Amino acid sequence: MRIIHSGVPAAGSTLIAVVALAILLFPGRAAAESGYGLDPVLDAAYARASEAARSEGVALSITSGGRTPAEQERLWRDALATYGSPEAARRRVLPPNESTHVGGHAVDVGPPEGAAWLEANGLRWGLCRTFANEWWHFEVATTPGLPCPPMWSDAAVRADRLFVVPW
Repeated sequence: MRIIHSGVPAAGSTLIAVVALAILLFPGRAAAESGYGLDPVLDAAYARASEAARSEGVALSITSGGRTPAEQERLWRDALATYGSPEAARRRVLPPNESTHVGGHAVDVGPPEGAAWLEANGLRWGLCRTFANEWWHFEVATTPGLPCPPMWSDAAVRADRLFVVPW
């Protein structure tokens, strides 16, 4: 199985390196430790970032973390009703089979000042803001200490360009 991004095979070793480094940097964290249903790597990275923000007097909290498929489906249906079409809704909320919140691979944070702090400092733990239209949405998207990748304009653009080819 290979992950394809914008038609170009992604370097699988990069993701493996990110996960391995995170496990070395953040040992012993359980997926349920934060209580937000985050995967262990994101849970540990966010915990360290949150501790650093607090030590600098910056308010930072999780407003949404891991979601069940049923929770994501409810958000998806609400977005369809609000925005009127799947195309418009997907710019804000993805269906369960496309959302990184399902599986605990994304976290939404607040307040805006805390999110701005995390955007400026999150790369220390591999945390990156991933969508230009969502100031609150962060994922582990880089090796801790390396620059974050460019943001996608919205979730639908990434979902449409990122797919798995079974070979």
